[in-house]
Amino acid sequence: MQVTETLAEGLKHEFQISVPASDLDAKADARLVDLKDKVRLNGFRPGKVPVSHLKKVYGRSVMAETIDQTIRDTNTQIFTERGFRLATEPKITMPTEEKAVEDILTGKSDLTYTVAIEVVPSIQLADFKSFSVEKPVVDVTEADVDEAIKRIADQNRSYAAKSEGAKAETGDRVTISFKGTIDGTPFDGGTGEGIQVVIGTGQFIPGFEEQLIGIGAGETRTLKVSFPKNYASEKLAGQPAEFETTATAIEAPQDTKIDDEFAKTLGLESLDKLKEAARERLVAEFAGATRQRVKRMLLDRLDEAHRFEAPPSLVEEEFNLMWNSIKAEMESSGKTFADEDTTEEAAKEEYQKIADRRVRLGLVLSEIGEKNKITVTDDEVSRAVIERARQMPGREKEVWDYYRSNANALAQLRAPIYEDKVVDFILELANVTEKKVTREDLYKDDEAEKSAA
Repeated sequence: MQVTETLAEGLKHEFQISVPASDLDAKADARLVDLKDKVRLNGFRPGKVPVSHLKKVYGRSVMAETIDQTIRDTNTQIFTERGFRLATEPKITMPTEEKAVEDILTGKSDLTYTVAIEVVPSIQLADFKSFSVEKPVVDVTEADVDEAIKRIADQNRSYAAKSEGAKAETGDRVTISFKGTIDGTPFDGGTGEGIQVVIGTGQFIPGFEEQLIGIGAGETRTLKVSFPKNYASEKLAGQPAEFETTATAIEAPQDTKIDDEFAKTLGLESLDKLKEAARERLVAEFAGATRQRVKRMLLDRLDEAHRFEAPPSLVEEEFNLMWNSIKAEMESSGKTFADEDTTEEAAKEEYQKIADRRVRLGLVLSEIGEKNKITVTDDEVSRAVIERARQMPGREKEVWDYYRSNANALAQLRAPIYEDKVVDFILELANVTEKKVTREDLYKDDEAEKSAA
């Protein structure tokens, strides 16, 4: 066997390999000998079929299998000897001319092919003990608890009928019946009876609720709206529609008295128990936000400490996934790059940087996990599946079956668990200090991201 490296540029390598026909023939004969005791042919006793006859019957298929196995074994040997870790699957180029293929299969010529690869660079990990991470800590105040309970009360408030002749206002609950048409033609899902709408909550498509302001019980109006361009139904997306709407009842929101009786309507013994539950929920919420802030800071630190060339094909693949998603979202919403105060070229450049960062961080996290024997157990994955199933009441079995039969979905579930375990490993080594912050400070980065989006 002869191996010649024909390309070595950065992370890209290419080899030309030549395997003598005699080697292939010897391997194929060995496979035929092994086959001799397994096949049954008319006219021959078991195990007594001559190899020469087997070669006539199975020679081409056995040689094809031999070539395939030889290529795999040869490539593995080349990569292992050079310490290569592949970033993508090898690209193998074989002879395609009919005569050349025939000569290889019949043992008249050597097997010559090229293999092109892209490798993962050697990664020198930073000293994580030198990392300093500031952990924001928020105390839950009585004001936070009171605000949370008020939100719960608002979500569970009651409504009472307004006086005769009263008109609907923002915040009122209006019971309506409607018939929708597009260009005068009714459409599926466009009718409703006894539907309750709280004006101002955005339950319906944009513009619908606002046109109910001022309507009275028994009054009929024609509401003119347009379905959003990213509406779930492609037939309705972006279409102008009219809804002949009749209000059958107008109700005003009532103040909810927050006391023991209110707590009991929520299944709790008393107001104190409600406050206790609200505090626990806020503690968990703040802890989750703190975790995300710390993780972002740590990933930024890892990014700064590990600068290397990421495999171009992986970056391109990551970029394409993001870019296709962005383009689809913009098309469905009708937005342009100008609306985002940018250009397509500038946006592409920004997302290329994001793709490069994601790939590098993924390789770094993988390297840390591999060197420190960090793994995700089947039990951890199963618990994650159970948690997903709990989030979809009534469809638990469907969710469970989906993950059991979908290896890719399980891999996607395993990835964030692995990432979190690696992050925890680094945090154990890093110098983590706590800093008291306000609730507003804890969430300000999230708010800034929402504003930017």
